[in-house]
Amino acid sequence: MPEAIDAVLKNSAQRLAKEIDAELDRQVYQAPPSPSGYKRTGFLRASFVASTSAMPQLIRDNPGAEINADAVGPIVLVINGWDGGGTLYLGYTAKYGAYVHFGAGGAAPRPWVTLAAQRWPQIVREEAAKVKQRFGL
Repeated sequence: MPEAIDAVLKNSAQRLAKEIDAELDRQVYQAPPSPSGYKRTGFLRASFVASTSAMPQLIRDNPGAEINADAVGPIVLVINGWDGGGTLYLGYTAKYGAYVHFGAGGAAPRPWVTLAAQRWPQIVREEAAKVKQRFGL
């Protein structure tokens, strides 16, 4: 049933995006302040985007001002428009995203993307079970 497959793909992708966002929030924004005194602006979180054409690039400088970090809403719109036949790319545009993820300058790594992505098989299984129940399969 094509509708069920589409629902599993889109629901799983939306859930993964939400889990990536939540993991970043947990590991970075809810963590104690950095000893360096770095001011958290929400820019990294707000730079989370989805694309159906290419992987987002780490190209944007942090403006240094507070940013509305509710990044998941626009991502859900891209996922809903995705036909499931092509690749869906989720990524960040903040230049320093890789430094935070992998650690740099003595800062501990905060691998939020890796931890959330490792849950992909579990997410798909759980979303498939929900879709099966909803579609009576």
